[in-house]
Amino acid sequence: MKKSIGAKTIVFPTPVFIVGTYDKADKPNAMAVAWGGICCSDPVCVNISLREATYSYANIMGRKAFTISIPSEEYIKEADYFGIVSGRAEDKFASTGLTPVKSELVDAPYVKEFPFILECSLLQAVKIGLHTLFVGQVKDIKSEEDILTKEGVVDIEKIKPMIFNPANRTYYGAGKYLGNAFSIGRKR
Repeated sequence: MKKSIGAKTIVFPTPVFIVGTYDKADKPNAMAVAWGGICCSDPVCVNISLREATYSYANIMGRKAFTISIPSEEYIKEADYFGIVSGRAEDKFASTGLTPVKSELVDAPYVKEFPFILECSLLQAVKIGLHTLFVGQVKDIKSEEDILTKEGVVDIEKIKPMIFNPANRTYYGAGKYLGNAFSIGRKR
């Protein structure tokens, strides 16, 4: 039997995205964002949702660009820190020892040490109550070579991305292989 738990900001899985931006003074910033994902295949787009009060909100609106860096499990402390502290008060890159890299395609930095990067130009910003949904057109994806298979496909087991559990504010690894999509359902 199902029990109602009310309307809450819970869905599974929820990613751990590190969103990179520049402020008006060209200072790089990064923030942890869990509300996001793929939203279009043509053009290739992703979305993230931020409150207007965040430092990154103004940066995205001003620069019309952002990056998404996907951290590996080994960077759990740094990723969490990016979600705890505001870039208004602190230089998060200096505090974590991580390296901001200026994208050659969009006006935003990404995290050098993280293995998987999406470079996005702002396509739309839609205010939805307390949050604004930012739609970014993916201009390029950068991947460390050591997380690619010999066929050039990203291997999730090599990335070791993290998942955020909004129900109890915890992190998990991506989990184990279960089967091939668009195939396993045909076997009955």
